[in-house]
Amino acid sequence: MCGRYVITSPADAVRALFGYEEAPNFPSRYNVAPTQPIPIVRLVDGKRAFALVRWGFVPAWVKDPKAFSLLVNARGEFVLDKPSFRNAMRRRRCLIPADGFYEWGSSSGGPKRPYFVRPKSGGPIAFAGLWETWTGPNGEEVDTAAIVTTRANRALAAIHDRMPVVVAPEAFNLWLDCARVDALTAAALIAPAPEGLFECYEISPAVNRVANDDPRLIEAVSPAKPGQPEAAPTPAAEAKQKKRDDQPTLF
Repeated sequence: MCGRYVITSPADAVRALFGYEEAPNFPSRYNVAPTQPIPIVRLVDGKRAFALVRWGFVPAWVKDPKAFSLLVNARGEFVLDKPSFRNAMRRRRCLIPADGFYEWGSSSGGPKRPYFVRPKSGGPIAFAGLWETWTGPNGEEVDTAAIVTTRANRALAAIHDRMPVVVAPEAFNLWLDCARVDALTAAALIAPAPEGLFECYEISPAVNRVANDDPRLIEAVSPAKPGQPEAAPTPAAEAKQKKRDDQPTLF
């Protein structure tokens, strides 16, 4: 699965890759977590458009999102048939800009440790995504999204058995154009990333805390000694998390 990721490329670089007209100014984020707003790119009236949506997919037919399990990922093997995702796979596919993602696993069978996975040549890259609009009983609307995942390639399988689906730039239109490209054809893109695309290395357990959101999270570390405590959040990170907690939730 993919439960945390990063987006650190300058806004202009992301805009240039994805080709949308808007010029949003968003900061680098080193610890994007479920339920937070995330940037996506989708087609609106035939043009690529930038949007911020909630990470945690809610199908349109759900009556109470608070009682519905959080769908952070959509398993690629089931998106054509699973009721939660099949309509979005047909009509609401999107791209999710990213510069890498975190995974928890062990290459030696010991306790799970956090790893950072990033493109060897740098980002940004595009994860395949699905989005949906949930409408509440009072007419309120919330856009949500999930990252489509597939089996891990050989390079990452030793750490975890899943990875996000990466869409190459030349295939952006194939994934996005739901009007001209049917779901079955688009599903051909659901495959492990090329073996040489990513590099992976162990990082600090500080990533386990959402309050931590700074460049130190993606620094490589040597294996921790037994009993080593988790890094505490910095004062700046604590202040940033308090600001987030003071904001109203989407649900």
